[in-house]
Amino acid sequence: MRNLRLCLAYDGTDYVGWQVQPNGVSVQATVVEAIRKLTGEEVNLLVAGRTDSGVHALGQVANFQSTTNIPCDRIRRGLQNFLPADIVVVHVDDVSPVFHATYSAIRKRYRYVIDNRPVRDPFLGRYTWSLYGDLDADAMQDAAQVLLGRHDFRCFESHFPNKATSVRTIEEITIQRFPGWSVWNNPQTPGSTLPDEDEQQQSGEFLCMDIVADGFLYNMVRAIMGTLEKVGRGKWTADDLRTIVSNQNRSHAGQTAPPQGLYLVQVDYDE
Repeated sequence: MRNLRLCLAYDGTDYVGWQVQPNGVSVQATVVEAIRKLTGEEVNLLVAGRTDSGVHALGQVANFQSTTNIPCDRIRRGLQNFLPADIVVVHVDDVSPVFHATYSAIRKRYRYVIDNRPVRDPFLGRYTWSLYGDLDADAMQDAAQVLLGRHDFRCFESHFPNKATSVRTIEEITIQRFPGWSVWNNPQTPGSTLPDEDEQQQSGEFLCMDIVADGFLYNMVRAIMGTLEKVGRGKWTADDLRTIVSNQNRSHAGQTAPPQGLYLVQVDYDE
């Protein structure tokens, strides 16, 4: 019996999330069906992170048991033939029988992207949170460092309690600005000229949060982003963020940012 690991990238817009749901098409069900068509097997597909409806992935990890003798490179190509264009198999490999995509993970990296331009881009509404007005990225970066380390993060957890514990360790969190992609820029549109490298951090059109932790609670990343948005607006400070974490009350934190700006970027394993 083989234990096969998949690395997947997908656009989550048209799915009800990773997990099979009765109210729509899920990423999990779509991939399981592709595996059935390729191998003839009904498999239990395990996953690193159960992304919500509208959330995307660059490096989702899943695994399943199989008796197929198809080589890994042909499994990747074969599965792609049975998958829609918005789900891509990045890599397939054989792993240890004890590997479990969920429980073997030691850390995950998520990314949240805000389109902070004065004029909304109609092509990126499925992939960013469009916010108008100035956001102070430096203030957001400074305040975010309050979250580093091991804390009880129930203040950022929807529908507490969802896990045995709300304690998690955030290893890294950064807020940076990036310029837009020039291929979509119209030179006749005011403000469309990209900044040079020296100006990028000050005037980049896109604000990006990268966060790495040993695990995440339900809606935790989106709640953190919604809270830091208030810091960026000048309404809250780093001290307010400390108080929010200390109070451990979800109603004291900011809104849950919309799903379309969130990406599961990478899952790390102790290998």
